[in-house]
Amino acid sequence: MKLEKIDKNFKIEEIINKEGLNFYNAEKEPFKIYGLLREGDRFRRLPEKVAKSVNEGVCALHANTAGGRVRFRTDSETVAIIAVMDKMYKASHFPFTGTAGFDIYSGGIYTGTFRPQNNAKRGFDSVICGLEKGKMKEITINFPLYSDVKELFIGLDKNAEILSPMPYKNEKPVVFYGSSITQGGCASRPGRSYQAVVSRRLNTDYINLGFSGSARAEKEITEYIKNLDMVAFVYDYDHNAPSAAHLEATHEKMFKAVREAQPELPIIIMPRPKYYLNDDEKNRRDIILKTYNNAVAAGDKNVYYIDNRELTALCKGEGTVDNTHPTDYGFASMAKAVGDCLEKIL
Repeated sequence: MKLEKIDKNFKIEEIINKEGLNFYNAEKEPFKIYGLLREGDRFRRLPEKVAKSVNEGVCALHANTAGGRVRFRTDSETVAIIAVMDKMYKASHFPFTGTAGFDIYSGGIYTGTFRPQNNAKRGFDSVICGLEKGKMKEITINFPLYSDVKELFIGLDKNAEILSPMPYKNEKPVVFYGSSITQGGCASRPGRSYQAVVSRRLNTDYINLGFSGSARAEKEITEYIKNLDMVAFVYDYDHNAPSAAHLEATHEKMFKAVREAQPELPIIIMPRPKYYLNDDEKNRRDIILKTYNNAVAAGDKNVYYIDNRELTALCKGEGTVDNTHPTDYGFASMAKAVGDCLEKIL
């Protein structure tokens, strides 16, 4: 017997009932897209030309929509989506709702997850019902962490009012650069990545430049990042540096390049989020800490360091799915540490 026949909460509707709904292109006003740009036939996190110049992994992952959001206000009781997608990633240790699903927040409160069908390959339809009746609500829909989205349509009640979203307190984004952890692996759904949690807490925009297995602080990605108009920069690519020697050769170099381009920009430096470190991991942490100490010694007043144990203070050694990638518990711990630091800065 199938589980959905035993427990209706496991049932996923194959096709939504579109009667009574109007559908709108999420790229058109009054809807507003954050964290993504439109280029060619899909959304991207950075221009394809830049991605191709960095490395093969960044090129393959740059159209994964991690950190993407559509925001708007409505009094609709129903919100549906039609997502046109490809490259819907599946993994044994990562929920499909995280890699390919969307989730929705109403007034900053989690309201539901748009869940893809198990056999979905080119996108899916989904609906969330029962939002508060007769009240204008601030809606945020988070895009998938490890899949490409070509088009997104939002379905609302036919008589619903739709308004532009209220602006973020910080419209300039915080830019995050790093590994698969930065990209969001292995959050249960997009809104549980640590950047999304921090964004809701501080009411700030952000851009996710996490690239699974592919963040190595190359010159090309450094040149792109240093010229972004941002309110703060957070970087952590310890896991993707092929060796401690590579980390030492690139880490301070990247910091100095960004600092030279933006002398007053707050920069947060972090090692991997892991509570118990082996000798190689301790060596890597010390390399990263040296970048921070050198900057402070040189008189830098806008550089910050968050230690590996601060990042994992809530969960210690119990915050990952595979001793690397955080669970929601692990991301909550990271969000607390990064959010506390950014709150002081912003």
